[in-house]
Amino acid sequence: MNAPWHLYLMAGMYIFAGLLHFVFPRAYLRIMPKYLPYPKKLVYWSGVAEVVLGSALFWPKTKNPAIYGIILMLAVFLSVHFYMLSGKEASAGVPKWILWLRVPLQFGLMYWAYGYLQF
Repeated sequence: MNAPWHLYLMAGMYIFAGLLHFVFPRAYLRIMPKYLPYPKKLVYWSGVAEVVLGSALFWPKTKNPAIYGIILMLAVFLSVHFYMLSGKEASAGVPKWILWLRVPLQFGLMYWAYGYLQF
């Protein structure tokens, strides 16, 4: 695929982030909202989703569906970001100002992905 370098950067970013779910699952378990069932499975499945969606960006036939999937995934991940803002234990020691910056960052990542859609 002849795509801009920054699309490959995005793909690599999601693949790398997804692999981290398997390398450091405890870190992700600490920030998983307590109201969600099967937290360990959710950590691993979200890692699988990031790896699969990031990998799908490399092929023209799967790029657009992957972009929609990434946008949906990022929207779902907002629940984790808001959960982390709910209290000291939920924040996992991350400073509150960083947690607040992560919310608009999610929307920025959605916009970045949306920019690669071809209609």
